[in-house]
Amino acid sequence: MNRTPRLAGAATASTLALALALTGCGRSDEAGTTAEGSSSITDGPATGTIEVWAMGTEGELLPELAEQFEADNPDVTVNVTPVPWESSTEKINTAIATGEVPDVMQVGTTLMSGFVELGGLAPTPEDIDSEAFFPGAWDTTVVDGTSYGVPWYVESRVLYYRTDLAEQEGLAAPRTWADLTDFAAGLQDAGAEHGIALQTRGNSTALMYLPFYWQAGGEIMDDGGEFTLDNDAQVKALEYYSSFMRDGLAPPVLVEEEKVQNFIDGKLGSFVSGPWERANLLTTAGDKFADSFGVVPLPADEATGSFIGGSNLAVLADAANPDAAWKFVQFATDPATQVDWFEISHDLPAVQASWDDPALADDEAVAVYQEVLETARSTPAIPTWAEIEHELDLLIEQVIAGDVSPEDAAKQMQDAATSIGTGLD
Repeated sequence: MNRTPRLAGAATASTLALALALTGCGRSDEAGTTAEGSSSITDGPATGTIEVWAMGTEGELLPELAEQFEADNPDVTVNVTPVPWESSTEKINTAIATGEVPDVMQVGTTLMSGFVELGGLAPTPEDIDSEAFFPGAWDTTVVDGTSYGVPWYVESRVLYYRTDLAEQEGLAAPRTWADLTDFAAGLQDAGAEHGIALQTRGNSTALMYLPFYWQAGGEIMDDGGEFTLDNDAQVKALEYYSSFMRDGLAPPVLVEEEKVQNFIDGKLGSFVSGPWERANLLTTAGDKFADSFGVVPLPADEATGSFIGGSNLAVLADAANPDAAWKFVQFATDPATQVDWFEISHDLPAVQASWDDPALADDEAVAVYQEVLETARSTPAIPTWAEIEHELDLLIEQVIAGDVSPEDAAKQMQDAATSIGTGLD
């Protein structure tokens, strides 16, 4: 199916507005898994009515999964309300403010902290095992040391490349930064106008760039909650990222709407994107095109690194049927159910055990993501992140354009983040 990134962390206008209104990292040692004194999920089947809000494609497909839950729990009714992503933040804000909330809702990973700050989400019960999930995914549920949801599906970034062009030049898939530069040049030698495409401007530019910063050894925040954006790793990553555009290996300004077709036409040799892009490529070019491209983890520098996004399931603090709601969340994140959901939606499971199922393990293109997700990382779960990300977007764009040096950009990133703050003080 043809889909676009569904709040894999994208700082849309609505998320930025939420962050501004509210302000008027690896897994933390103190984060634990649940809030002290959080409720437990009772034994026995679910009963009553569960109201669920789910966004975009998930909202359209979730009723099929809900029917399975109803079959296992004959005295429960699950009502799924599809909500468009573009209007979801306003709708949820209004619901939290009035108390007229659903029992369960899908929350984009970078939106968790905002809704927690509004007092809208219930702490995760102690029955949920954090170790069952990819660490980076669980981190997205933790705000100021407490978990407020459960990872539902995950997304990450990999390198898509034209295998036929690579084979023509005898190119092996890149494993290091130096390899990637040579790889992009080699794909141009094979006939591509550009060897690689990277995001150059607009919302979510930082989410494309941050894996390079992590690969260079950088951290967004330290263990004490202080921003750490002005350092050698930042300068190195900005210089490397912008070099592809400066040296003509990548389009100086990426037109996202042209990327897929250019890749299919052989004008573009590679690009960085998430799992939804495979469906876009095959929908546009047909299933036979699967033989013309491959996916590999992003090359490493000091470390491996990619961005982890996706969505969590959260129970609302004012939910009318919280026990049944958490039972539904447990069901949706059971390893077997996660495999069923993958086959329904093509969403990648957040539960690690699900990846042992042949539906995922036997698909080489999908299996690549398991390796990536083991070390993929999230952005900080702070209410102000969307505002900070917006500032990073602008500075990265200026470095690419040659208007700001990497050194000055690193300093300005630190100054902007420090000035904005975490919103948790």
